[in-house]
This record gives sequence, structure tokens and C-alpha cells, in this order.
Amino acid sequence: MMADFHFLRPWWLLALFGPPAFIWLASHAGDIRNQWKGLIAPHLLNRLVVEPPKRRRMLPAWCMAAVLALAAVGLAGPAWHREPPPFVSDTASLVILIDLSADMDSKDVSPSRLERAKLKIHDILDNRPGSRTAVIAYAGTAHLVVPLTDDADLIQSYTDALATRLMPRPGKDTAAALKMARALLQADGAPGTVLMLTDGVEAAATQALDSSTVILGFGTVSGGLDVDALKGLSSTGAAVATMTDDGQDVRWITQQVQTNFASAAASDGDRWRDEGWYLLLPLAALLALSFRRGWVVRITALLLAAQLFLPAQSHASEWRNIWLTPDQQGRLAFEREDFTSAAQLFHDPLWKAVALYRAGNFALAADTFPTNTPAGWFNKGDALLRAGRFDDSVSAFETALAGRQNWPEAEANLALAKRLLQQQQDDEDQPSDPNEKPDNVQFDDKGKQGKAGTVDMAEQTTDMWMKNIEVSPADLMARKFAIEARKAGQ
Repeated sequence: MMADFHFLRPWWLLALFGPPAFIWLASHAGDIRNQWKGLIAPHLLNRLVVEPPKRRRMLPAWCMAAVLALAAVGLAGPAWHREPPPFVSDTASLVILIDLSADMDSKDVSPSRLERAKLKIHDILDNRPGSRTAVIAYAGTAHLVVPLTDDADLIQSYTDALATRLMPRPGKDTAAALKMARALLQADGAPGTVLMLTDGVEAAATQALDSSTVILGFGTVSGGLDVDALKGLSSTGAAVATMTDDGQDVRWITQQVQTNFASAAASDGDRWRDEGWYLLLPLAALLALSFRRGWVVRITALLLAAQLFLPAQSHASEWRNIWLTPDQQGRLAFEREDFTSAAQLFHDPLWKAVALYRAGNFALAADTFPTNTPAGWFNKGDALLRAGRFDDSVSAFETALAGRQNWPEAEANLALAKRLLQQQQDDEDQPSDPNEKPDNVQFDDKGKQGKAGTVDMAEQTTDMWMKNIEVSPADLMARKFAIEARKAGQ
């Protein structure tokens, strides 16, 4: 951490020359003998002058010098670790691996281990509204149930239908499930967490665990759950716990997901976090001494003189905002989730754009994001993508990749933008109204003699097939899992 220590605005350190100069001026300003030596004879002056001890007289000056020194260091912006981009904290992705091996039907946990795991998924989704979640089911094989999506109803409808009988092969292949989960997160382009809902992990799969894995165990010791072996998995870096009845386990999972995401995002962030605000407490303590008798005049005069050199933007137009700059007021509104007001208050273009983005004004946010860095072009491309301007979004992501190569997040978003642009172009090429009346109608009398028309189901798109099929999610998943298992075995 200390190896990364630096100052964001090092030129402010030049202000450290001010405190010694202030001490020197204060020491000479209080020399009464020097002021009267030209008017009173020296042998009389020593008898007439009564002054306080020098140490007491200089104490206000030393305190103000300390205030100036701390203010200079704080304004210089000490920093030693990065922070994630300001609007990625809500995008923590979660991939849930649910164990569908035969042991999950055990009823040592009411109503069963599997049913309790499905209820936990409901609680997790309720604790993460709007976040992206995927579900993978595994036993002897691993299969994708729901890809990363923020549609909680879709996830619940499919996970409620999960059962051990759906799996085409018995056993437990945790490593295959973890591999599939990591592939999902890599394609998503954002750091995420893998949550395993299981009654145990086989020894061969422990090497696939890491710090991005969270394990929640289901079962009881009397029912055969090896709690010691489960807790031993923490040596791999994974976070491990067992289920609880009071919801504490769900809160723990949510916290782990947020922690993993914040750590990964901060390590890859493009912004250094300004830690100068930590100096506010000692500054406030020293300034509190200004209320002591005899200090008010000295310190007030200095503050009034310093105010002349403050930037004009630091003066608030209203008394209620006298202590806050517009950017500080905008940050307070932002933290209250009043993003519309925050966008109006911010002067900083990045934060203004972020507030517009959060307020749902993607088009204006795209035009506001600064584009002097690859990260700026990335943010612009994301806003353009959400605004539906896919062609401009493609250009923005390509510019970001030109400035920063091998950027998985930008590559994934570029692929998505190109896909949506192609879909948009295909939709524009299709007839606008299939029920529109034709200009001319002709009848073919020979049509009755022609061959009966045939429809090849293989030529229909997957989307059309899914719209016309009427089966339960369980039947659909059973067929899908069986087909995937056959293909994997070939």
C-alpha cells in the first residue's frame, strides 16, 4: 500500500513554506521593544514593558502553522490505493451453482436440502434488486439454467422447477460447474462472485476454488454433512459458511459479493482515491482552539486574508450552501440518490455524466462524459449503448480499445454493441407490417396441383421455436440437459 503512496496535486506542497514564514512573522510582530526602541530610551524601556511569557504568546501562531501545514498536505491529495469507477458499484455479477446430486434430496433440513437452497435463492434475489445473476445446475454434468440477467422473476421460475431427477448423469462434477461459471463472468467483462449451494465439494475440485468463490453448505451433522471438511475449504481462499434459519447467511452472502466486487474493481480502477479528507478531524480540533480568548482576532484576520485567494467557485450563492462547493453539494445529492439534482449541481464533468447516467438520461450522459482517456470513451460507449445509439457505441468502444488493448470489458461491450446493431439493421430490412394489403392479387388455378408445402423445423430460429413450444420449465430443462450431456459425451 505504501509503495503506491503519492500526491494527486503535489504542487500544493509548496504551501508548506507558509507555516515557517508565519511563525517568523508572528515572533517579530510581537516584539514590543523593537516597536518602541526609537521612541523610548533603552534603560527606561526595559522598566516599562510588561509582556507575557514568549512561549504563551507564540502558542496561537504555532497552532495556526499546524493548521496551514495540515491543509497544505490535504489539498495535495495524498493517495495510496485506487477506487472503482463511480458508477460500477451496482453491477456486481453473481453466478449461483446449485448442487443437484442425489444427496441434496436428504430431509435432514426441512423440507429438504434442495428445497431450502431454492428458498435461499429467492432471498438472495430479494437482497440484490436489479443486479445480474446467473444459475448453473450440476451433478455428474454441469448445465446453464439461466444466463446472467436482472430478471428475478425469470430466475425464480426456472430455479423453482429444479430437481435432482433432471440431471442426466449422477455424481458430482464441481470443477466443470466452476469452469462454466468463470467463463460466464469472463464473457460478462466485469468482476463477479461464484456462489455454491451444496452439501460438499469433492477433493478433486478443491484446486478450482479461489477467493472469488463463496460456499454455503446445506445439511446437518446427523444427516451426514461433513462440517469440518466444508470449513477446511477456506484454506483455498474461498469464503465458507453453513445455512442459517434467520437470514444471516443471506446477508453474509450479499456482503461477500459486494466485497469481492469492490476489491476487484478497485484493483483495476483508473482513479486514485483522494484520502486528504482524513485530515479534516485534526484540522477541526486545531481550529476549535480559535475560540479561546485572545486568539479570535489573530486567526480571523488570517482567514479573511486567505479568503481573498480562494477560487471564486468556492463561494456559495446562498447562506445554506456557504460551506459547500457545487461539487460537494452534488455529491450529497448523489448519495441521497437524487441523481437529477446532482446532475444539475455537479461542475465536474465526470460526476455530472455519472449522475445523468444514474438518472436514466443516457443520451445526455454520453455527450457529457470526458473522452480524454480510454476509460472516458468506455463510459461514453456504455451510455450510448443504453441510449440505443448502437453505431456510435461501436465507434466509442473501438476508440477505447485503440487506446487500451486487451481490455476484456470493452471487448465484451463492443461485441454486444455490434450484435445489437446488426439486429437493428435486420429488423429495419424486414417488412414494416405483414398484414398490409397487397397492391395486386392474382390467383393460380394450378396451385391445387402443386406439392403440399413442407416446413423444416430445423430452419426455424430458436426464438420462434421457444415462443411456440408449450412445456414446463422442468421438462424443457430435462431435454436441454440430456442433449448437452450427449454432445459432451461424443
